Amino acid sequence: MIIKIIIATVLTGVLSGFLITAYELLIVFAKHIFFFGDPFKNIKKLPVWYIYALPTVAIFIVNILVAKEPNIKEYTVNKIADSIIQNKMTLRIKTLIFKIISSTLSLASGYMVGTEGPSAGVGAMIAYHIHKLFKLPKMLVKMMISVGASSAIAAIFVSPLTGIAFAVEYIAHQFLKKNIAYLIVGSVIAFSISINFLEPIYFSHSVGRNFNYKFFVASLVFIPYVTVFVYFYLFLKKRVLRFIDLEIFRNAYKYRNYIFSLIGGGVVGTILLIEPHAAFSGKEMVIYLINQQSGIGLKFIFITLILRIIGTTVSIYANSVGGMFLPLMTIGALVGYSFGIILADFHLISEPFYFASVGASVFMGVIMRLPLTSLILSLETTFDYNVVVATGIAVVTVEYIASLYFHISRKYIGMRDKIWFRKKG
Repeated sequence: MIIKIIIATVLTGVLSGFLITAYELLIVFAKHIFFFGDPFKNIKKLPVWYIYALPTVAIFIVNILVAKEPNIKEYTVNKIADSIIQNKMTLRIKTLIFKIISSTLSLASGYMVGTEGPSAGVGAMIAYHIHKLFKLPKMLVKMMISVGASSAIAAIFVSPLTGIAFAVEYIAHQFLKKNIAYLIVGSVIAFSISINFLEPIYFSHSVGRNFNYKFFVASLVFIPYVTVFVYFYLFLKKRVLRFIDLEIFRNAYKYRNYIFSLIGGGVVGTILLIEPHAAFSGKEMVIYLINQQSGIGLKFIFITLILRIIGTTVSIYANSVGGMFLPLMTIGALVGYSFGIILADFHLISEPFYFASVGASVFMGVIMRLPLTSLILSLETTFDYNVVVATGIAVVTVEYIASLYFHISRKYIGMRDKIWFRKKG
């Protein structure tokens, strides 16, 4: 049995690595098809009506696919595993194909969602079918799904430790002591494949073990600064858009998805016209900010930041299929870089990219309630103690402050509020 599990784990890692790589490259290809080349260069050249029509039509198609196959919106791996064990859900190949198509349409047309949510779902589906192929005991379903999800996260982030940390904190904490070895094997194998094709998020300014207390002191000042933007994001998502969803559409809830599709298309189209860099998943923006020494204006940063916060929250409500890691990291990187610019203007610290990397990890860790994953992510992308220490202190403190006013439920991250469904039945 052990040999069979090891083979199944290795196969899950291999297939996850290749399929997630193909998924990421498919998004890049579709983006260039939709925008007739590099979107950042061509958007201003395309007709205005096309920029609005593209995200609107794309999200209408996504909503049609979601109506046909609701499971393509499900990223909560624990729920997937429990539903399978209780015979409430079957992960079909059709679901896998619809998920990839929906996510590709969402991401390539400009919606501000990430690739890790669908990737985790795809990895879970791969592992589920390998579990069936090898006829493993039903009690191992959750373990195999955890292997698939963590392998996919490791592949899409080109980061093996992040994939393992994701599994530790989000999926499989109940039985880690017994099954951690399989999670490690799957994540490492998937990473070893994806790194040959995909670009990891890296920090070129790392000073490694050289700890500088000026960054430590500045990080304490950064805590209230980033908290303001965390509150703004949560207020927009949980107060404004939820109010619209619950109250304004109370008498038209049957058409809710179509109305939000129009809203989503209009918002994304406007953002693409104002500042294309504020759209899409944001991976390029994160890499750019955490490695850019100078030359980015505060006005550009704040415009892009506000547009991304609005676009990300609207993307969720419009039913775009994608995860939240990268969009939240992008918002955090913009917040951190703006803080660094302000300090530089006062001649206190001249390295805004440090706070871009801290902000990226902290914002994601707080909103998704994944402090350990955010800490591991900061370690693996920067290998810099200054960033890791600042991230550790900030993510715990800001999460506590945010919890005083907002209830952040990990179960519903990246999804619209379930209260709406409970009220409407």
